Amino acid sequence: MIAKLTGLLDDTGADWAVIDVSGVGYLVHCSAKTLAALGIRGDTVALFTDLQVSENDLRLIGFASGAERDWFRLLTGVQGVGSKVALAILSALSTEELQRACAGGDAAMVARAQGVGPKLAGRIVNELKDKAGGLPTVAGIASVPPPGSVSADAVSALQNLGFKPAVAANAVAHAQGELGVDVGLNDLVRVALRKAAG
Repeated sequence: MIAKLTGLLDDTGADWAVIDVSGVGYLVHCSAKTLAALGIRGDTVALFTDLQVSENDLRLIGFASGAERDWFRLLTGVQGVGSKVALAILSALSTEELQRACAGGDAAMVARAQGVGPKLAGRIVNELKDKAGGLPTVAGIASVPPPGSVSADAVSALQNLGFKPAVAANAVAHAQGELGVDVGLNDLVRVALRKAAG
């Protein structure tokens, strides 16, 4: 099982990327959100992956975060949801939006994804609503916190310690999700630092 790829971004298309790992090009199918997070050709990238095996096909699916991969696996466990539909859902919704939609029974939000009708969206929400709370939701590239906020200060502190912006934002978002929005700066930085270093 291929769980993760780290290499150079060689090429991209509408729903795929080629990652060059030591001279071997891996064709990886991705959501639009993951593709957007990869950067430009020649950049070093890391993708979490899931290998889909069928009778006549081997397909490597790539994700910007472990959370996105977890949601992909949950989605493809729902009857009628294959890898293409799951990627369409993850292209239309962030993992946070997907979790909110499932937890709140909002089938209309899931139906925004291309190729997902109201009936299938309803099935997805019904089957995943009990599982929605147990999964992390932080996307691979966390959204930038508002300037002047505690989370923005924490991201800045991690960047000053040498962490890349995406890694710092991701760690702070994870830490804030664990500690709550009212957490103080020192506690937030301490936990985020542990997550970034881990």
